[in-house]
Amino acid sequence: MGTTASRLLASGPGWRVMDVVCTAGPQDRPFEERHETVSIAAVTEGTFQYRSAQGAAVLAPGSLLLGNHGACFECGHEHAAGDRCLAFQFEPERLEEIVAGVPGVRQTAFSLPRLPPLETLMGLVAAAEAARDDSDGAALEEIAVQLAVAVAATLADSPRKPSAPSRRDERRITAALRRIERQAEERLSLAELARAAGMSPYHFLRSFRQVVGMTPHRYVLRTRLHRAALRLRRTNEAISAIAFDAGFEDLSTFNHRFRRIMGMSPSAYRAQRR
Repeated sequence: MGTTASRLLASGPGWRVMDVVCTAGPQDRPFEERHETVSIAAVTEGTFQYRSAQGAAVLAPGSLLLGNHGACFECGHEHAAGDRCLAFQFEPERLEEIVAGVPGVRQTAFSLPRLPPLETLMGLVAAAEAARDDSDGAALEEIAVQLAVAVAATLADSPRKPSAPSRRDERRITAALRRIERQAEERLSLAELARAAGMSPYHFLRSFRQVVGMTPHRYVLRTRLHRAALRLRRTNEAISAIAFDAGFEDLSTFNHRFRRIMGMSPSAYRAQRR
């Protein structure tokens, strides 16, 4: 029987951050739950299915679960066991205060069940994981505000709901996501991933985008950069060693892609922790 354990990391008036670890698997039936607050949960490990009034989606590392205050939902692990999330929870009035000045935002209620692992949010998610590991409540308070604003701005720019894949394709893509988690530093071609999933390259690519919200190549790149960002925050290892261990074949490519997505060089990103 799977269990869910929650640990309070930081809190203040109208907000809190929880570390949520779930061990449920395919043998466990999902049951209806209710969001007691507005929730933005960053998935840091594992995959699972999330269903709410806003739709259904597969959540993978880097995805953001979106939950409206008072809304009922279900989480299921039909294809694989276990996950871990960083849950940023807000009272509705507090969230309204935070996003009041965000251009284009007319409501705080979420119109989508999740946001995919967007490159624009990767830096915040990595910083949140590092703050969780360091038990840095002050950093988590700042990240909570930044994340709420970033989500509101992103939803204001992209109101469309993603199309739903079949259950069979969802299961195959989940297996591919788990493989990428295990082997992100290795060469994983589209043809190889599609072959392992028993799908044509075109069908695999289309289904992956439906389920995850981005292409396999972008997801692999996002995973590598995310892990590199965490090591830059957590350790004093040489940047070249971090780049090669993450799966980049040369330092210049790593520096270029890190700067393009994170908006600064790896050394500047590392310096932020000080």
